[in-house]
Amino acid sequence: MAESWSFLDTFESNFRPLVVIELAKGTKKETIEWFTKRIVDKKANGGAQLLVKPLVTEKGEENIYLVGASHLRLLLGAETVGLVKECNDNSMRTFTYSSRKTFRDFADDNHNFLTMAECQYIIKHELENLRAKDEKMIPGYPQAKLYPGKSIVRRLLTSGILVQIFPLHDREELKKLRHSWYGRVKVGYQPLDEIRCYFGETIALYFGFLEYFTFALVPMAVIGIPYYVFAWEDYDKYVMFATFNLLWSTVILEVWKRICAIVTYRWGTLLMKRQFEEPRPGFHGVLGINPVTGREEPVYSSIKRQIRIYLVSLPFVCLCLYFSLYVMMIYFDLEQWALDYHEENESNFSSLMLFVPSIIYAVVIEIMNRIYRYAAEFLTSWENHRLESSYQNHLILKVLVFNFLNCFASLFYIAFVLFDMKLLRQSLATLLITSQILNQFAESLLPYWLQKRHKKRMKKRMSSLKTDTDLTLVEQINLEKEMGTYFGTFDDYLELFLQFGYVSLFSCVYPLAAVFAVLNNITEIYSDALKMCRVYKRPFAEPTANIGVWQLAFETMSVISVVTNCILIGMSPQVNALFPDSKMDLILTVALVEHLLLAIKFIMAFVIPDKPRDIQIKLAKLEFESLEALKQQQMKLAAESLKE
Repeated sequence: MAESWSFLDTFESNFRPLVVIELAKGTKKETIEWFTKRIVDKKANGGAQLLVKPLVTEKGEENIYLVGASHLRLLLGAETVGLVKECNDNSMRTFTYSSRKTFRDFADDNHNFLTMAECQYIIKHELENLRAKDEKMIPGYPQAKLYPGKSIVRRLLTSGILVQIFPLHDREELKKLRHSWYGRVKVGYQPLDEIRCYFGETIALYFGFLEYFTFALVPMAVIGIPYYVFAWEDYDKYVMFATFNLLWSTVILEVWKRICAIVTYRWGTLLMKRQFEEPRPGFHGVLGINPVTGREEPVYSSIKRQIRIYLVSLPFVCLCLYFSLYVMMIYFDLEQWALDYHEENESNFSSLMLFVPSIIYAVVIEIMNRIYRYAAEFLTSWENHRLESSYQNHLILKVLVFNFLNCFASLFYIAFVLFDMKLLRQSLATLLITSQILNQFAESLLPYWLQKRHKKRMKKRMSSLKTDTDLTLVEQINLEKEMGTYFGTFDDYLELFLQFGYVSLFSCVYPLAAVFAVLNNITEIYSDALKMCRVYKRPFAEPTANIGVWQLAFETMSVISVVTNCILIGMSPQVNALFPDSKMDLILTVALVEHLLLAIKFIMAFVIPDKPRDIQIKLAKLEFESLEALKQQQMKLAAESLKE
């Protein structure tokens, strides 16, 4: 292995650009020389051992650099990050360079063994793990302090020296993907394997979940239409619909776990272990040795992290939730004031005043969401999580709780305080349909239109440019670096989560919610595919084995939906008529039904295995083989020691 890491092994005459680094214009020469030297330097000297080539712009500036790597370097990097590939015996195993011949489709001259997304992920991993050793500051910028273990890329970004790092698109592969994905309207499944090869597992798994969730909504939509048409005010008939809804929400989430396990096993990410996950770029601490991997990395006390979470972050989140509820109560007071004013005056002006509280509340909610999002990101970063997955999970939980309260608190208040079912139905329909229209416009249509305008201007400017550099590559980089940045699947999952809440929480009040959700998701698949291929820069691939904390979020929502639907049915006049003498009997009956449904729900979740039987056997077999290999290695070492 030591010989394989030598600098000569990473030399490659046919340079293939994979990642673009954009530095700020006017960056000092000594800074550029130091940074590029760290990128190409040997691993033993704390470098990344990659290849770098400057891209000269039309003004002769050298603030854009292309990063690549030799085939051997990428293979060694694949072993470092723990990529899992398919072997010749159809099993999935963690790739190691020493056993490379046992992997399917491997050949020394086959540079397509690793997908372009995997190569870019490896380069990103190496760049993010460039850490300061003896440097006290960034050369040329004494105010940008460094200390041992600090991420160099992170410090360059926060100091404004590094503008961005992004992976390049493969235009030929992207063209093929666009054609098979959304190039024509068709009834069929998405090309998830192709999406995974191009964008990585995280994005492919989101589109897989979106497709699955859309198909799962179809039964609810089909059943909801006749309930809406023929039994609008008959709450007795809604009991069966609500019961089906509750069982449906459990089954689809459990079945998704099985589908997710099948897909991620085929992709290899189900086998990737957490110990292969390197510290996130923002993680800081004293440089030490990881006791698991034996590698040098920052070390930070978990006790300090827990203190920050429970004594600072948790109280802050609770305070924000209280403030959100306080603002909601002010909104309802304003609504009542506007209604009283209209009843007293009954003029055109008073009619317009009825809309003022809703407008003010919507603006305040949007402002609160944005401020809270920034605060949540700051707090989660300040908590100093070692792993990116841990950071994302804590951030998602913070934002999720606040968004849930903002979107559904007013509906709960209308249902269980005002007891106004007509207003609840109207508010639910308005919130669902309006949010879907606004999301489609803001997330896809508007960015696509702006990107198209920018692309036309850029092409005109590039057509008049005279340079000896590869014009196609220059044009591509200049177009892509101005594209928007895709910040992950958080907002996409959040939209589906809120949609799931609208469908499941108040199903007995508005059965058509599933119909509008299906129609929205069909267009969402195409609009999200469009924005990934045409609007945003190509994101770095991120391996994942599941949808993470979102699975828990959806399951929690389904439990809450049991409670809300049981209470709503218990509040109906038809059910109340069955208990004319004792309200306590009504409450006990509703509680009994709720507990019975929850019991059925948890039993179903327990009975349905998270992984299919064949996947369980394959995983157990791999674990057994690993233990046997370890045992043989120990026996070999023991035999050698006896000989001595």
